[in-house]
Amino acid sequence: MDLAKLTILVETAPNTFGQHVVALFNPNQINLQKSVNWRLVPAAERDVPAAQFTYGDPTTLTMDLFFDTFEASTDVRAYTQQIVALTTVEDHGNIHRPPICQLSWGQFGVFFQGVMQNLSQRFTLFKADGTPLRATLGCTFQEWRSDEEEARRQKKESVDVAKSHVVRRGETLSSIAGQVYHDPQRWRPIADANRIDNPRMLSPGQVLTIPALQPSSPGRR
Repeated sequence: MDLAKLTILVETAPNTFGQHVVALFNPNQINLQKSVNWRLVPAAERDVPAAQFTYGDPTTLTMDLFFDTFEASTDVRAYTQQIVALTTVEDHGNIHRPPICQLSWGQFGVFFQGVMQNLSQRFTLFKADGTPLRATLGCTFQEWRSDEEEARRQKKESVDVAKSHVVRRGETLSSIAGQVYHDPQRWRPIADANRIDNPRMLSPGQVLTIPALQPSSPGRR
């Protein structure tokens, strides 16, 4: 079986990855790091303060890519420059920024999507005329997601997440509660959040705030 090579799919237009950069040699290790931020909330009579989740930092992926053209006796920069281009706007004028990249490897397919955050180049072998023949590139990619992908992963349809709803013709608070809370009898929180006195007085196109329901809360009926 042929050796599967790590491949970097490079964005050439929004949602289009039309360029492929294939590693000359596969990395011997890939490191992933993820940080999550929690805000400490002071509380009396506690040895450990309460903590409130604020946000997660994007995952970072680091790896070294090795390039060697000693046997061919050609300039190794013909390969390394493809990686350097991932840090520039110069070669990506149509998107006006460095490109988003997808990392793919054999049967795993695309396992990471991100942008090049940091790049170091170390040249370690040269011809008599100074042409570099060997290089190691230290690559750090930062995870990237579109707003649509982030929303899909967050599963905003959950009843414990606040949202909004545009009223359609024929809908009632009960039918809306059935859609968003899976219980038509839980219409009262929607009425209270929108200061609706008459639950039958809804207008098509009206935008309603749908308050979050905590899973442990029985809700008002």
